[in-house]
Amino acid sequence: MSDLSINPELTTRILTAFIADEVRKIGFKKVVLGLSGGIDSALTAYLAARALGPENVHAVLMPYRTSSADSREDAMAVVDDLSIPHNVEEITPMVEGYLASHQDADAMRRGNFMARQRMIVLYDYSAALGGLVIGTSNKTEYLLGYTTLWGDSACALTPLGDLFKTQVRQLSRHLGVPDSILDKPPSADLWAGQTDEAEMGWTYEEVDRILFLLVDRRYTLSEMEREGYQPDLVKRVFQSMQRTQFKRRLPVIAKVSNRTIDRDFRYPRDWGR
Repeated sequence: MSDLSINPELTTRILTAFIADEVRKIGFKKVVLGLSGGIDSALTAYLAARALGPENVHAVLMPYRTSSADSREDAMAVVDDLSIPHNVEEITPMVEGYLASHQDADAMRRGNFMARQRMIVLYDYSAALGGLVIGTSNKTEYLLGYTTLWGDSACALTPLGDLFKTQVRQLSRHLGVPDSILDKPPSADLWAGQTDEAEMGWTYEEVDRILFLLVDRRYTLSEMEREGYQPDLVKRVFQSMQRTQFKRRLPVIAKVSNRTIDRDFRYPRDWGR
C-alpha cells in the first residue's frame, strides 16, 4: 500500500484550510454533519472542529430502530472528545410513516430512503442553524457509486472526497479518532449485520489498490492484468465505476442556448461575493 500512503500532517493542513476557506468565503461560520459512528463522519468532525472551532460544528445523530447501539456510542464518543454541540433525531417514525404503505420495499429501497431522510433532517438543521451541510463520503465510495443520490452524497462541500478509504483510516489514526471506530468493520448501518465489504464483495484494501491504479495512475485493464491483478475483479471494479458515472455528475441539461449552465456558464461557487 506504499503508493497510497499519505503525509498526515500535510493532509490535515490542506483539508482544514479547505474547510475553513470554503465555509467562510461564502459568508458562513458553521457546518452541520450527520454523525453515524463510522470512521468517515468521525474524521470529518475532527477536521471541521480543527478548521472552524468545536462550537461551530453541529453533529446530528439520526438512528433508525435497527441501528446498532454501538454506532450511537461511538458517535457520542466523538461528540464528547471534541466537545461539539449535537442533537439526536430518531428517524424511525419518519421512515416508517412512508414504508408502512410500501411493505414490498427491499433492503436497497429502504436503505436509500433512510439515507435521503437523514439528509432532509440535516438540511433542515442547516436552515435552522445557518450552517453548511458538510459531506462525509470518501473517494472509494464516490468511484464505486457506493452513495445515495440526494442522500449521503448531498452536501455543500466534501473534504474526504479525494481520499481513498485506506487513506481515511491513516488520517483518522493520526488525528486520534477513537479505537472503537478505527477497529470495527465499515458499515452504513442500514440494516442489522450489514457491512460495506460483505455487500460490495471485496475488501477496501483490495479495491483501493485497483482504483488507485485505474484512476490516479491511468492503468488500462491489460496493464492491470500484466501487474498480476485478477482480471475478473478488475473488470467488476471498472464496470462499477462506469455504471455509476451518472452519480458523479450534475443533472444533465439539454443545450438549447449559447450559454448552458455547467457547460458554458461556469463560475466559482463564490462568484460575485
